[in-house]
Amino acid sequence: MWPLLGAALAIVAQDPAALRATPHATARELTALWAGEVVEVRDECAEYLKVYDYRLERGGYVLATAVRRIGLTQADAPELLAVVRFLRDSPGQESLGISYGAAYLRAAAPGALTAEPLAAIAAMAERLADAESRRGAGTSRSAHHVEVAEQFGIHMHSIDIQGRMQVCYDGELYRRVLAMPGASNEQVVRALLSLTRPECNAPDPNGLQRSLDADNADLLQRTAEPRDPVLRSRLQARRALLWAAVAYASASDPQHAQAAARHALDALLEVRAEDLGDAYRAEYLEARLRVGSIRWALALPDFIPPAAPLRIERGAPGQTCLVLTDAALPAGPGSRRCTYGAVWIASSQRLAGGRGWTIAVQPLQGWRELWVFHVGERGDWTVDVVPPGDADAEEGYVEFAGFAPRTQRLLIAREIKQGGRFQRRYEELRLSDLVRVRQSRSPELLADFGRWPDARWVRDTLLLH
Repeated sequence: MWPLLGAALAIVAQDPAALRATPHATARELTALWAGEVVEVRDECAEYLKVYDYRLERGGYVLATAVRRIGLTQADAPELLAVVRFLRDSPGQESLGISYGAAYLRAAAPGALTAEPLAAIAAMAERLADAESRRGAGTSRSAHHVEVAEQFGIHMHSIDIQGRMQVCYDGELYRRVLAMPGASNEQVVRALLSLTRPECNAPDPNGLQRSLDADNADLLQRTAEPRDPVLRSRLQARRALLWAAVAYASASDPQHAQAAARHALDALLEVRAEDLGDAYRAEYLEARLRVGSIRWALALPDFIPPAAPLRIERGAPGQTCLVLTDAALPAGPGSRRCTYGAVWIASSQRLAGGRGWTIAVQPLQGWRELWVFHVGERGDWTVDVVPPGDADAEEGYVEFAGFAPRTQRLLIAREIKQGGRFQRRYEELRLSDLVRVRQSRSPELLADFGRWPDARWVRDTLLLH
């Protein structure tokens, strides 16, 4: 990472800085140097410095005003730390701040190291990864900054989220902060918030993520709340999100799922959304959506009456099948449907007049559907799935909100995340074919929501609160 000990060093401060073949403004440009790049200074020539970049294995001349000379002795450590503190909260200067942070770690006395510089470098690395995610990997200025940061042991990884690339810092320095006995409560909470980011957890086909979510949720539950109101609400929102993940993973154990869902709801209710502002509001909305998607875990499952036409059967290993039969009507080919997801039995609801039945089914974490058993156009029982949103929706849930017997309309409510934005929508569907008749962003604008809302939905849903 660093040139030979005793060499005169400088950090590139301008972005980009031209490395030229000779010390002249008209000389051929060999390459561009980016903020944070460390070079060895070998000579001076007028307003230029003759330098060598060990990472690029290339030498040349750069304007003296484009770099800042540094020292790596213990006497230089306080000045280096002061620069790190200045750059820590300066968006766009992450690679420069990481470089100064690495220089400080090299210069600091063995017993003088605290959690502060580690937390600062980690925060800048995380912000740099987010900048790369927003601008598109490999196509932006931030891509060069990532390359500069990587020479100091900062590692990133990428996750494909529905065709969008999320770049994430691996969190190694945050883990070191957690291991330091002198770390403050605020530094610990910030480290935990970074290490438990849901968008940076790749899907795990082996199920190890379930155990990790449970461990992280328990760890956050035991973490002391910080005094800072923003950080406190962020911590509560993350607790809610992780406990919601535990509740979904525990769907086969109703009592465990109920306990986790209670933790999730309690944490969500402790969030003061007004404290989060625009910068962190999305974290609250994400937690609210995830808790909303598992709210049926709060109710222990009721047994469906034996006389009811809806039956639950076992399918293939790991499958749950729902079957609707009625002696008065023939069973259509679609009156039986199976899933590997969670079937929330407590959500089962017979429609007024006995012409339909709904139940909430959750095939994925953060994605809950509504299965509607109804009499189809051919006069037989059939089942249709109402998803939270279209194919572009990233996550969400849809709820049974009521039924208007006079117009035979099913009332549903949705909350989805699409394109990074959260939306709520209320709709009236024609029961016979589930075609949308009316929709609105406010239930007050739909007459049937005023006349025929389901009392249990009004009482328990998070969409109205």
